[in-house]
Amino acid sequence: MTGGDRPAAAAAIPGEAAPPWHTLEPEAVAARFGTCLRTGLTAAEARRRLAEHGPNRLRTQPPRGPLAILARQFADVMVGLLVAAAVVAGAIGEAVDAAAILAIVALNAVVGFVQEYRAERALLALRSMAAPRATAVRDGRVVPLPAADLVPGDVVLLEAGAVVPADLRLVEAVRLHVQEAALTGESQALEKGTEALATPGLALGDRVNMAYGGTMVTRGRGRGVVVATGMATEFGRIADLLSATGDTRTPLQRRLARLGRQLALAAIVACMVVFALGMLRGEPPALMFLTAVSLAVAAVPEALPAVVTVGLALGAQRMVRRNALIRRLPAVETLGSVTVICSDKTGTLTQNRMRAEAFVLEESGARHGPVVPPGAAQREPWRSLLRAMALCNDASAEADGRLVGDPTEVALAVAAREAGFGRSVLERDAPRLAELPFDAERKRMTTLHRAPEGGGRVVAFTKGAPESVIALCSARLAEAGPAPLDTPRLLAQAERMAAEGLRVLAFARRDWPAPPEPLAPETAERDLVLLGLVGLMDPPRPEAAQAVAECRAAGITPVMVTGDHPLTALAIAGRLGILDAPADGERRHRVLTGQELAAIGPEALAERAAHLRVYARVDPAQKIAIVEALQRRGEVVAMTGDGVNDAPALKRADIGVAMGRIGTDVAREAADMVLLDDNFASIVAAVREGRRIFDNIRKFVQFVLAGNLGEFLVLLVAPFLGLPIPLLPVHILWVNLVTDGLPGLALAAEPEERDVMRRPPRPPAESVFARGLAARIVWIGLLIGALSLAVQACGLASDSPRWQTMVFTALVFCQLFQAMAIRTERESLFRAGPGSNRAMLGAVLGGAALQLAVIYVPWLNEAMRTQPLTAGELAFCVAVSALVLVAIEAEKWLMRRGALRHGAAR
Repeated sequence: MTGGDRPAAAAAIPGEAAPPWHTLEPEAVAARFGTCLRTGLTAAEARRRLAEHGPNRLRTQPPRGPLAILARQFADVMVGLLVAAAVVAGAIGEAVDAAAILAIVALNAVVGFVQEYRAERALLALRSMAAPRATAVRDGRVVPLPAADLVPGDVVLLEAGAVVPADLRLVEAVRLHVQEAALTGESQALEKGTEALATPGLALGDRVNMAYGGTMVTRGRGRGVVVATGMATEFGRIADLLSATGDTRTPLQRRLARLGRQLALAAIVACMVVFALGMLRGEPPALMFLTAVSLAVAAVPEALPAVVTVGLALGAQRMVRRNALIRRLPAVETLGSVTVICSDKTGTLTQNRMRAEAFVLEESGARHGPVVPPGAAQREPWRSLLRAMALCNDASAEADGRLVGDPTEVALAVAAREAGFGRSVLERDAPRLAELPFDAERKRMTTLHRAPEGGGRVVAFTKGAPESVIALCSARLAEAGPAPLDTPRLLAQAERMAAEGLRVLAFARRDWPAPPEPLAPETAERDLVLLGLVGLMDPPRPEAAQAVAECRAAGITPVMVTGDHPLTALAIAGRLGILDAPADGERRHRVLTGQELAAIGPEALAERAAHLRVYARVDPAQKIAIVEALQRRGEVVAMTGDGVNDAPALKRADIGVAMGRIGTDVAREAADMVLLDDNFASIVAAVREGRRIFDNIRKFVQFVLAGNLGEFLVLLVAPFLGLPIPLLPVHILWVNLVTDGLPGLALAAEPEERDVMRRPPRPPAESVFARGLAARIVWIGLLIGALSLAVQACGLASDSPRWQTMVFTALVFCQLFQAMAIRTERESLFRAGPGSNRAMLGAVLGGAALQLAVIYVPWLNEAMRTQPLTAGELAFCVAVSALVLVAIEAEKWLMRRGALRHGAAR
């Protein structure tokens, strides 16, 4: 029956949900789509369906245009304040200041534009993964065609090396293995079958009669009916999840937005108060207007966005040297706020390659590690076991000697070769004569080889599931020859190994005088002699355990989220230290599977997420649910991953971390950070860097706001004390430029403090002013204001005509001494070393030199309205200003001794 023999409505009934295809028999699927399993659709019917369903490609949302992305960069409170400040500065004749502010605005706009433009490429990367070509059966003929032309009901042929072009219900599978790691997280290729499965809600990795678009055929051949194309495929569902998952604002962005609103209000209040007080004192209105707006310019720290940008950029450069590429600059700081890292297993925590991890030979019952004991390879049964691993194996060697094929068989061949049993050498004396291929029913395979001793004798090697192979064995091979077999003990050992997450295979052999006739499982696979058991696993990366330990020491909870088997996930998690070794009967309570997760609601998941550290057999939508459950608990979540299935969760997490070497383009484009060396330990370095960055941002906020508060208090309090206006508008703008600019930027280069990785993560909702920062800003600002007013009073009392220059100079040096003192929050500046931040030392010395130039260069005296100070007056100003350094160091001394607790949350 062809597609023209049945109404087209059978192919896709409008409004009717698609059935679980894996539960239907092949004939029922063919009937549903009006196709013939042998001859496929007619060309005419395929054209009609293509017009109805559209091309078999992923749909992407129209990207935002460059102008729209650029306009978004200016829809921010801080940017608006900076533009207003530039207008004011220009209006009062400070063109240089206005130009500097506008340059900062432009820098931020360019950085933000580049970041958002690159983010738009995530869905385009998904589309590029679609298979470009396919082989289908139409009108009874095999025809190659563009994959985009496939329609529901097409019959598609698969072969090794091909990318599956659409979602298929398999109707024929001959030793067919499909690598689905990018979609399901499975670390090894899965063998496919055609039998209908009874359970509708199976995880993708368990639907062995399905092949999904975008996955890779690694072995065998098959035939399947297209059941979904384009956006209806599993990859299309991921694309929908990715497009529906909006970007979330980072903690840094939220803090800066809140700070911007607070500073805007403070600037307005400052303008009104200073202007009103001046008018009440009878000051000239023009002078008071310029003074008020100048103070408003000083109240808005226009260097803040520059400091944040420069600090994040420096952090990004440091991370590149550590093989971590930052795609979005705020991601560096966000990692410093992370409380939970949700990590994929395969390729992220593990090596993404199978390896023989354990050998069990029945002559002693002992279990050996991943290395064959020295000298054992020359004795039985080791010798026969290693020969079986090499010869009963379909892995092949390329020209450079690299083994390729099924990951399990490659692992067996590598282990044998490392022990001196290379397949190419063995086959010279024992070439393969015949084979009984592996199939899902028997759960084993057998190869027959010419015996090295000749005489027409044959040796057969069998490998497969322990329960399948051991049942066919009548003895075990010992060093002296065949010996009695302890079947119950061996099966129990195999179960224990499987419970540890190992994939266990049993090996056996039989010697024949001639090839058995007929060659069939019933004749060749009987009266076998057991050689031993081999346990395989995708092992943890060598550095991952230490990285996990460092995360836990820093108060960060590592969580494994994988599509792999629960037992495997638990075993890897235990070995890495993500969770402690489980007690008997405790395993099932320490992991949540995808099926169990689907049966509970978001509230129950959020409650259980507080204690769970391992999730297994989860699909992409469930990964997002896990991230959201953790975020609902107030956690800041980082998600690491490499596959297409990770992309939506990477985008939904507070920060997404993708693998650079083995990761897909989709994961890399959706992530905030890419690990160029796929090294989980690089995340720890990123956390360290993020914490350093945020510490430095806090220091700059303290520095600039305390200084601004001191300036404001000088102008506010002086009239109440009967003193004249202590500063001119040009002085305020100079202080703002010299002390907020260079030293503030130098704080971005401050090295990390010694205890940076011994603190718990910052609470996600924590304000920039938390941990005593607000109190420090207030008392340092009060001190700067008081010292400046004291200098003014002394200058007036001595009838010095230079009193205003003295106040101006004292205020500048107070700020410079503050910049040096706050480089460390608790540690003494002298222990950290005044020269450990050369940028700061240069900024302070440069600022002092500029201030001296303003005082002693004649033409600057006129421009800045200053007068040269005497040596005694200059020394007095510097000595009084140095009290700021002394006071801050005294506070840190008290904090280290526990007399003060604010800011000591470590």
